[in-house]
Amino acid sequence: MDGWITAVSPDDRQSLAQVDRLLELEGIRRDANLDYICAMRDEEGQVVATGSAFGPTLRCFAVRHDHQGEGLLNQIIAHLIEERASRGLTHLFVYTKPDAARFFGDLGFHEIARVEGSLVFMENRRHGFPDYLAALAPHKKSGLSAAIVMNANPFTLGHRYLVEQAASACDHVHLFVVSEDLSLVPFRVRRMLVKEGTADLSNVCLHDCGPYIISSATFPSYFLKDEEAVITGQARLDLAVFARIAQALNITVRYVGQEPESLVTGIYNRIMAESLPALGIACRVVPRLTADGRPISAGTVREAIKNGDADALKALVPPSTYRYFTSPEAAPVLERIRSAAEVRHY
Repeated sequence: MDGWITAVSPDDRQSLAQVDRLLELEGIRRDANLDYICAMRDEEGQVVATGSAFGPTLRCFAVRHDHQGEGLLNQIIAHLIEERASRGLTHLFVYTKPDAARFFGDLGFHEIARVEGSLVFMENRRHGFPDYLAALAPHKKSGLSAAIVMNANPFTLGHRYLVEQAASACDHVHLFVVSEDLSLVPFRVRRMLVKEGTADLSNVCLHDCGPYIISSATFPSYFLKDEEAVITGQARLDLAVFARIAQALNITVRYVGQEPESLVTGIYNRIMAESLPALGIACRVVPRLTADGRPISAGTVREAIKNGDADALKALVPPSTYRYFTSPEAAPVLERIRSAAEVRHY
């Protein structure tokens, strides 16, 4: 059939109910965090096919049983690709069940990683992930190589302590900074502060995560509120991708900071401790550095900034971070933090 495809408004409860019923028949539950939902309707206006997106990822596909085999899913995918392109998003990713991976392969998507029995992660660029790995290859070193992944929102004394622990115990430390601009402190600033805050550590090599480690593609729950089961599944996917990166850089240990406050990071750390050893990667959990008996975190730093507490800020961050936040250059970021309703990480 040649139905028409339209966007589904978040306020259109009737259409959303039809979308939900269609997804449930395929054993899928609509994601809580989507920025676009579309539906194809028949002559009676009933939803017969649906698909959704969040950022660069396509997800939540279903076609009514009596219309399967008619090419409706191809039309839904084509519509979503066009809609994402209108937002400037051309490097796209898809989550799908293993038995549907071949279908998406026929549409030009290429597998990056999979969580056996549950999830395959794909992208629409043949050389996207291979090119990312190839760019890392020159940084592969002999000896004990560790990895740290941090958002550094912003870079604190706690982050610095974690890097110091890894740098003192390992020959090389590959420090990945979360690249997407979904945090209160922009990526450009976060990366600059990490670089300046670790400049004296000669065995630390800085990398951008790109879309492949803790991004809205691999791990959207890091930035959005979601249920624990979703966080767990996305964490396993993120680690499956990381395992490929670790192999490319000869990384055999990953350092993480103990997480007493953030739900999502706490779950991620638990999954790392469970999963990484099976992939040949040790997981070292480092107790948080404290100040006045309280763990230092980026959240406590953002609180100090929001409250205008310069003394608290100075006690929690390296001199380079403090210099930035007390400079005129930081004014837009300071305003962004001070106007935020919530500065603690979920």
